[in-house]
Amino acid sequence: MGSREVTEQLDWNGKKVTVAGLGVSGIPAARVLHGLGALVTVVNDGDDERSRAQAADLEAEGITVRLGDGATLPSGTELIVTTPGWRPDKPLFTAAAEAGVEVWGDVELAWRLRGPGAAPWLAVTGTNGKTTTVRMLASILEAAGLRTAAVGNIGVSLLDAVLGDETYDVLAVELSSYQLHWAPSVRVHSAAVLNLAPDHLDWHGSMEAYAADKGRIYEGNQIACVYNVADKVTEDLVREADVEEGCRAIGFTLGTPGPSQLGVVEGILVDRAFVENRQKNAQELAEVADVQPPAPHNIANALAAAALARAFGVDAKAVRDGLKAFRPDPHRIELVEEVEGVTYVDDSKATNTHAAEASLAAYDPIVWIAGGLAKGAAFDELVQKSAKRLRGAVLIGADRALIREALARHAPEVPVVDLDRTDTGAMSEAVREAARLARPGDTVLLAPACASMDMFTNYNKRGEAFADAVRALAATGDA
Repeated sequence: MGSREVTEQLDWNGKKVTVAGLGVSGIPAARVLHGLGALVTVVNDGDDERSRAQAADLEAEGITVRLGDGATLPSGTELIVTTPGWRPDKPLFTAAAEAGVEVWGDVELAWRLRGPGAAPWLAVTGTNGKTTTVRMLASILEAAGLRTAAVGNIGVSLLDAVLGDETYDVLAVELSSYQLHWAPSVRVHSAAVLNLAPDHLDWHGSMEAYAADKGRIYEGNQIACVYNVADKVTEDLVREADVEEGCRAIGFTLGTPGPSQLGVVEGILVDRAFVENRQKNAQELAEVADVQPPAPHNIANALAAAALARAFGVDAKAVRDGLKAFRPDPHRIELVEEVEGVTYVDDSKATNTHAAEASLAAYDPIVWIAGGLAKGAAFDELVQKSAKRLRGAVLIGADRALIREALARHAPEVPVVDLDRTDTGAMSEAVREAARLARPGDTVLLAPACASMDMFTNYNKRGEAFADAVRALAATGDA
């Protein structure tokens, strides 16, 4: 890694730092800063039993914690380090701006704490597909014999990766829009924006602000800015970015690639970006069948991961080997079982309409299980695009009426079962109803297009309930 990537090491001794928020990133940040000699105060809105227990642990280590007051800037604060979930319009940040106090996120802190010779970052963001792409990228890098880890929103925390005893050649980094908002100086080797669709607009305030925060990932890129040819906004973000001289725009497409693109030709993933004479030549990387599952959006993820790996100099064989070795996390277009000729697929991770659209595009015909918390989403466009694939729909959850109304408008011929229950047996009934609607050759697809918290702890629990119901159906013929 070049010296231009290494930021000046700061003197933390006696520096008054306020950490905004307890939790998975706030507590480690507070401990790291305290260990560096900073005078740390943690502020937290909540004052519940869990927060009090966390506060007691930190205070025993010499860290000051203020519960029930996340709005007031502690006296003498020289820097705020915030957890990603804290919205930019919080009064604490308004007070910081008025006082001229910088605000960093945990990613910015990790970036600033890297030492000389630190591993370069290959970074990924997007509305959907980030975790899968980063894990694919890490698998490819490992196949190339490189010491790496999937970090950020996934796996190892960035602070642990930067400050731990393990040494890395390169890091595969997942970054959310929240994290990028509070990461003003991060400058990575190469980065990809996979796609952009309305999401988290309550946090960002507008689609424009959301896109701008995603686009920060391209700032200062050295080798490649990877964008989605099918999503023009991602290419626009590349055009707007201030990058290092010689950094290239690299597209990925599910179609035939042009020069400086990766794409698909007759079932083969090919590279026309990192080859000699890219006007005429292409390098075979892998077969579509090497990617599991070979759904269109997952092929797009694989191409983005391959582009970042190739930007880092990884050879074609490692791309193939890494993709063949990779298996997606649970609840991401995961095959559960085939029962009486019907395939049951768990994509509980499809918590918004963009993710559900990609999932629905992978199968035909479909009995669709959908619903939950809509988070302000509209479903007309999703139903319009998917209507011809639908054999039927089973709707669950608090906001199922929104999907039912969209189906009535755009797919009135599709039979709909509306389940008015939220108890633990609701998913079992949903699977039974889906099985009743399905015919041999169909796919029963859990792609809710909604968040899960109205009925389940998280999307994992929702997916587990679906899988349990399917397995019960297979075992007994009745979920």
